[in-house]
Amino acid sequence: MSSLALVACGSNEDGEPTETATAESEATGTASPTGTAEGTSTPSGDLTDVTLMLNWTPNAQHAGIYMAVANGWYEEAGLNVEIVEPATAGVDQVVGTGGADFGISVAESVLPARAAGVPVVSIAAILPYNDSSFMALADSGITRPADFEGKTYGGYGGPLETELLRTLVACDGGDPDAVEMVEVGNVDYLAGMEQGRFDFVWVFEGWDALRAREVEGKDITTVKFVDWLDCIPDWYTPVFTTSEEMIADHPDTIRAFLEATTRGYEGAIADPSAAADALLAAAPELDEALVRAAVEYHAPKFVGEGPWGTQDPEVWSAFADFLLDAGLLEEPADTPAAFTNDFLP
Repeated sequence: MSSLALVACGSNEDGEPTETATAESEATGTASPTGTAEGTSTPSGDLTDVTLMLNWTPNAQHAGIYMAVANGWYEEAGLNVEIVEPATAGVDQVVGTGGADFGISVAESVLPARAAGVPVVSIAAILPYNDSSFMALADSGITRPADFEGKTYGGYGGPLETELLRTLVACDGGDPDAVEMVEVGNVDYLAGMEQGRFDFVWVFEGWDALRAREVEGKDITTVKFVDWLDCIPDWYTPVFTTSEEMIADHPDTIRAFLEATTRGYEGAIADPSAAADALLAAAPELDEALVRAAVEYHAPKFVGEGPWGTQDPEVWSAFADFLLDAGLLEEPADTPAAFTNDFLP
């Protein structure tokens, strides 16, 4: 692997993510900040070296990866997996151009990347549905999208955020023009809401919302995306990705990677406590109470109606149509080329 400028996303004393620039080079022998877990065997020379680039710092959605690392399942599959954190160029760009063999991304990034000519392909869904929610303090009175009227949304100011909010509010009989939106970036959402800077935010139900409820004991309410699929599409977030070149030239490596990764997620489903142990061993800086609660939350949700990792063509096409109708894609997406289930065990 050539030298990559990485973004190591840590946490401040309030538990909110922050970013600090780091660098890593194979030539210098620098260890990845999320490298092979302590206690696993040292890879031998007959293993195939591959790199997995995360989408963020290690968290409960990555539990299956660290379960596989801790148990040596990647080595059993013939792989030496180096785990690195996101590049400043973005995971899709790095994976699509061969800077990393595998990555973790999201459908809302994969489709625009492909439209821009980046040959990245989704090969497995970590969750079978979108676990996103809009979170607010309980005393805000927010219980459904129409309640966003007269309230202030704090976010990143992205076009997908805007389109989702407007679509949800209108679908629920509200006036989307009566929702104020402010850009707040990466801040302590709970503090911002308690200070009255904004009323609601977009979070993952199984991390930020769970932390607020169960770890910090806050009285919050959430509007789950999955409860409003008559108004907005579902989509896969996050997903494992690789490049078209890897698919063409190294299909057996992809199969081996997904075989071990599937074992990891099935192991996390069967034994959330062990998966939490593995994640904490690899990333001891994480809040243990949050990790254990979040892995317990995710374990039964890692699989849907089909085997772990399976992606539904209709989910991809409906989401691509939504992006097109919203003007977030200029042309219809070739969704069959954007994902595959062919390498799942």
